[in-house]
Order: sequence, then C-alpha cells, then structure tokens
Amino acid sequence: MTSAPTTRAGSHPDQDAEPSHRARLLNALGVSIEERGYRATTVSDIVREARTSRRTFYQEFGTKEECFIELLHTANTDMIDDIVAAVDPEAPWRTQIRQAVEAYVRSIEARPALTLSWIRELPALGPTARPVQRQAMEDFIQTLIALTDTDRMRAAGISTISRSLALLMLGGLRELTAVAVEDGQPVSDTTETMVDAYIALLLPR
Repeated sequence: MTSAPTTRAGSHPDQDAEPSHRARLLNALGVSIEERGYRATTVSDIVREARTSRRTFYQEFGTKEECFIELLHTANTDMIDDIVAAVDPEAPWRTQIRQAVEAYVRSIEARPALTLSWIRELPALGPTARPVQRQAMEDFIQTLIALTDTDRMRAAGISTISRSLALLMLGGLRELTAVAVEDGQPVSDTTETMVDAYIALLLPR
C-alpha cells in the first residue's frame, strides 16, 4: 500500500486538498494496520507514516485505541455510503442485492486487515469498544431496513426486513468475511454465497 496521505481509507485526496493532521493520522494507522496489523502497530509507526510528531498525535488522540476506534467508525461510515451509492433503487430486487454485496466486497478487499481488526480485535478493547460495535451494527441494520423499504421491493412482494433478520444477516456476513481474510482467500470468492443467501432470506413467502 502507498504511504501517501488519504482522505479516507483506500482513496487519495485531490492534489490541492491538504488533509488535516487528524485525517493524516487516521490514514496512517490504516496503512500500518494493513502492513503489520493493529496489535503490532505503535504510535511511533503512526506518526512516522503520517510524517508528523508524537506531540501532534497526542494533541489529536489520547491513545492508540482512541485513534483506532475513530478510524473504524470512519471506515464503517464510508462502507455504508459506498453500498447505498451502488444500489439502484429502480433495478430488479435481485440485482439490488448483488449491487449491495459487490459494493461490500469491494470495500472489504480495499482494506482487508482493517476489516479483520474490526471483527476480531476491536472486541478485545473491552467496555470501550462495546458502544462502537453497537452503533456500527445499528447503522448497518438501518441501512438494510432502508434498502428493503422501497416501492420496488414492495412491488416484488419483498417485505421490509425486521431488525432481528437484519442482525442475523449481518452476523453471518461478518463471520464469512473474517474467515476468508484469515485464510488468505479473496473475499470476492464468497460473493455468490452472500448473494444467494440474501436472496433466499428475502424471497416472498
């Protein structure tokens, strides 16, 4: 991965845009996670990658964990935005599912180590991490509900999914993703499984 500063994980700013110290530190942590993992990353690694100082880091973040939590929140928001933007609400419902899954897979494959850190390492932070996990899951639940609560879906006989079903869908998706990354397999290899499962769960009854 490049060490150039980015405005969001996996994308580069315009030539004239100068990211803030905070944005540079967040992206530096993202780069370091992809290169050496979260646990092995130190504040020194982050400031070296960001080309700034430890003093600047501690002006922005109290700890490495605080920086990590904000990075994950930003990455989660970016992923949701990408998924929503990829779905054409006028397309056939099966096509919409494929569009959403493929956007998810592209987002994961742009930063697989960060995704694995989210799933496996964030819980290890204990009580500090729990509100972040709950909010992230809530954001995804609301996204799935919104994507199924459309005229096109209703016309196809698809009911707006419940919170329980959304949680079930997301839990399985996260574990399938984590196993693929841990095994060194392309997450895209699971695309058809994800699409088939979501279609089966949403089929009109």
